[in-house]
Amino acid sequence: MANPQPARLIDQLRERLGPKGVVTDGDALAPWLSDWRGRYHGTSPAIVAPADTEETAVAMAMAAAAGVPLVPQGGNTSMVGGATPPADGSALILSTRRMNRLRALDAAAGTVIAEAGVILSDLHDAAASAGWRFPLSLAAKGSATIGGLISTNAGGTQVLRFGTMRALVAGLEAVLPDGSVYHGLSALKKDNRGYDLRHLLIGAEGTLGIVTAATLTLVPAAADRAVAWAGVPDPQTALDLLRRLESETGDAIESFEILPADSLAAVLRHIPGTRAPLAGEHGWHVLIEVVGKAAGGARPLIEPSLVRAIEAGLIEDAVIATSEAQAEAFWKLRESISEAERASGPAVQHDISVPVAAMPRFMVEAAAAAERAFPGTHASAFGHLGDGNVHFHVRAGEGAPPDWVARNGAAISDFVYDLVDAAGGSLSAEHGIGQMKRKAFGRLTEPSRIAALRAIKSALDPHGLLNPGKLLP
Repeated sequence: MANPQPARLIDQLRERLGPKGVVTDGDALAPWLSDWRGRYHGTSPAIVAPADTEETAVAMAMAAAAGVPLVPQGGNTSMVGGATPPADGSALILSTRRMNRLRALDAAAGTVIAEAGVILSDLHDAAASAGWRFPLSLAAKGSATIGGLISTNAGGTQVLRFGTMRALVAGLEAVLPDGSVYHGLSALKKDNRGYDLRHLLIGAEGTLGIVTAATLTLVPAAADRAVAWAGVPDPQTALDLLRRLESETGDAIESFEILPADSLAAVLRHIPGTRAPLAGEHGWHVLIEVVGKAAGGARPLIEPSLVRAIEAGLIEDAVIATSEAQAEAFWKLRESISEAERASGPAVQHDISVPVAAMPRFMVEAAAAAERAFPGTHASAFGHLGDGNVHFHVRAGEGAPPDWVARNGAAISDFVYDLVDAAGGSLSAEHGIGQMKRKAFGRLTEPSRIAALRAIKSALDPHGLLNPGKLLP
């Protein structure tokens, strides 16, 4: 719905929320009008920045009465244009960044109530100071906010053991499209009162409500960890290695990341201060993190298993970090891949999943198929092999023009998504649909599912005021 009286509404919001509650300065607005990748650009006359849930409800109710759409935004780290306002300037941005308090941390229960604007790394620090940890991490942890992570059902590098954000949210508070507040922070283990609004809001990309706070599950701080880097010949061997390590170490493995030699080479070429963990050439690499229940217990847990895997021919070479600094250096290699690829030139990125058992074959065969279909490109995948989610990138050849993605991206993505669909997978494993994948989502999703999603959206947000142009095709 178009905004009939933007200036009047902005004045009313400023009167209710105060000078910090509304931002209209062009320079202050500019960084929040484009997505993290710089592919989507919007326009908005103002950012509405409520300080708490009550102010969020007031802002939502006033916007609803005026028929003005709102685009919820946290750290603006969306990879699919999910938090960028429309280009026509019809919507206001509603920023949750001022709602950044940790309301309570219950060390006995192992829970924390965090507001939507809390930055993930700050939550990590707070949990650690209390002897706990929040077991979800990703490269954007220094800017990603809790509300955004919930709204996209973020995954990260520890899904293998702890699941996605959905598994870690024990309670939720949100403002609904009419300005009413859903009070669901109570961390009930069992609650059979009909439809679960918490799970509807998780992964809804801000289209059904504005998450303002959540009760999150913590886990005990790890007494010890060991981080290993290994060279393997191919993805199937990597998966065989994972299954062997799981059988020998139980639930001690928290992360198992795979990356091809070309991704590592890009990081070493473009990211200062990085170095290869292993001597020699290896077609594929895996990063393994294991936790121990007692101080000094992680390395003795993983080292014998790695030795046996080398003897069995599953590993070509391996090294275990001898210090926290070296462990962090290993993780920097994995977390810098996207940055390195941006520096390498244009690429079309895909965040996809297929059944775990099918992933090794998919990684190899889909890459070869993409390179045949689009001569001159180079395709490869990296990511969370153990949960069937990889980032499948098709990179332009050397000397590609700046508009290469604009000219070729749609055709490449359709090709990749068709391969994913044929393998029984999903075109969005953890980044969401946003703007980028709406068309493909509609094309590849069964009509019954789309109809159900639209019915839910229509029931909760009949005027389409929350995050227009996102998720639903």
